[in-house]
Amino acid sequence: MINKLEKKKKLTTIFEVTGSVLAMVYALLIASNTGNELLGFTLLLLSASLFAAWAIIDRRWTFLCLQFFYAVSAIIGLVRWT
Repeated sequence: MINKLEKKKKLTTIFEVTGSVLAMVYALLIASNTGNELLGFTLLLLSASLFAAWAIIDRRWTFLCLQFFYAVSAIIGLVRWT
């Protein structure tokens, strides 16, 4: 039982930290207006996916809905900038 809880905690920490770093880089790329919008929106999509996985593991359904919104926003950004 402890191993399962430790594995869950380790996964959520990885998803949380990686998703947060990607979201910060995304925000800087978009705000910098340096022509890196495709990379930025790709990072947003990856970040939303990691946060969605975290939300599913922790059963945070409202947070999962928010990540769905971010993923859709990222897809719109990717389509718009291609």
